[in-house]
Amino acid sequence: MKKVVVGAAVICAATVCAAAALVVRQRMKSNSKWSKAMAILKEFEEKCSTPISKLRQVADAMTVEMHAGLASEGGSKLKMIISYADNLPTGYEEGLFYALDLGGTNFRVLRVQLGGKEKGVVQQEFEEVSIPPHLMVGSSEALFGYIASALARFVATEDPALNLAPGRQRELGFTFSFPVRQLSIASGTLIKWTKGFSIEDVVGEDVVAELTKALEREGLDMRVAALVNDTIGTLAGGRYYNPDVVAAVILGTGTNAAYVERAHAIPKWHGLLPKSGEMVINMEWGNFRSSHLPITEYDQALDVESLNPGEQIFEKMISGMYLGDIVRRVLLRMAEEASFFGDTVPPNLKIPFILRTPDMSAMHHDKSTDLKVVGTKLKDILGISNTSLKTRKVVVELCDIVATRGARLSAAGILGILKKLGRDTVREGDNQKSVIAMDGGLFEHYTKFSSCLESTLKEFLGEEVYENIVIEHANDGSGIGAALLAASHSQYLDVQES
Repeated sequence: MKKVVVGAAVICAATVCAAAALVVRQRMKSNSKWSKAMAILKEFEEKCSTPISKLRQVADAMTVEMHAGLASEGGSKLKMIISYADNLPTGYEEGLFYALDLGGTNFRVLRVQLGGKEKGVVQQEFEEVSIPPHLMVGSSEALFGYIASALARFVATEDPALNLAPGRQRELGFTFSFPVRQLSIASGTLIKWTKGFSIEDVVGEDVVAELTKALEREGLDMRVAALVNDTIGTLAGGRYYNPDVVAAVILGTGTNAAYVERAHAIPKWHGLLPKSGEMVINMEWGNFRSSHLPITEYDQALDVESLNPGEQIFEKMISGMYLGDIVRRVLLRMAEEASFFGDTVPPNLKIPFILRTPDMSAMHHDKSTDLKVVGTKLKDILGISNTSLKTRKVVVELCDIVATRGARLSAAGILGILKKLGRDTVREGDNQKSVIAMDGGLFEHYTKFSSCLESTLKEFLGEEVYENIVIEHANDGSGIGAALLAASHSQYLDVQES
């Protein structure tokens, strides 16, 4: 009897020892996996590092590329497109003007009543219209006919009190956010469609001529006075309210910048110099590239798998379309190589662009003690349940690394523009402000991104110079900015002035 008890006790002790050893092994394995995951994160953080010395090199490279792009067509990664917008709004504009904003599956039509310096924007109305999918792949006549008929209906709702002067033609600013070869302030040929549009008979054609034909078929007497993109619209809108606006930057799904250049500083300009002595340049800075950019293997993989490999490298590092996907790619590697989310890799983590930047922003801004928002996002979007607080904290840290790099690189781009304009230093007796008009959902809604951008600029320039730099949110440049450019390029300006 005693023997049996002793035997059972021996077996029991052996079982306990085995269980304890298993726990130790599992803990060691778990620690080893966690260490591996942290090593991946640390390596990524180091590769994303943006010390001021590196950012200065990026800014200098931006300035060099700007000079090269202004010197000759194709001389730079930056297209530095001459916009032909040489009269920016002054605030003195008066009258009734329309705008058409076409940049995706919806378009907007706007009506703006301007009352000069005293009254400013007296009234503005707009209407949003969705484009049926079949028109996005149909014919030019069908698409522009649909737009023209919507414009005609909108004009028909015009308040009679706005009374257009007798014999005066209505004028329209046309925001067309697709790649265009600009020929004048009111003409440009379509280079290629993007964003799901594919209408072959428009490619290579003047989009203003196509719209004008459609307006004539509708019996609508309206002239397109300005063809612009959303960045130039933002610059115009900013300048209308503030004469110190020198540049505009869009940080949204995509990114771009435009600025006011001295006309004589554009070697590739062969026409007569404009009376204003200024010309707005559309940089197309999303295509900027430099050996100084902190590009990681995740950025390279994203680029290779994108619809436009080798292009828009700067955009892929700083804009809202891509930031969330960079976070996803790092998490996927941590899941595959370090079992970060358990022994199986969550299938949703393998889906490109499933983690959108607004979701990344929500996780980054989570202030709850248990990081509840992070847990919910991981569960709802990536199908990852029961994450520990420790894991959630790592996800927030990763969001911070990606957003910080993007914001600091954006600031370096802005410094490049300020350097080109000679506004990165304090000049004796010059207290003129340099205002940068900013728009786009990333800048407007991702607070940690925009505040990091501003603090980086301050770090760059120092207190004294930064005092004269103003980052200003300029909302709806793509709409009201186009109407304002129609006003500042109106065919009736000379009549008003004489």
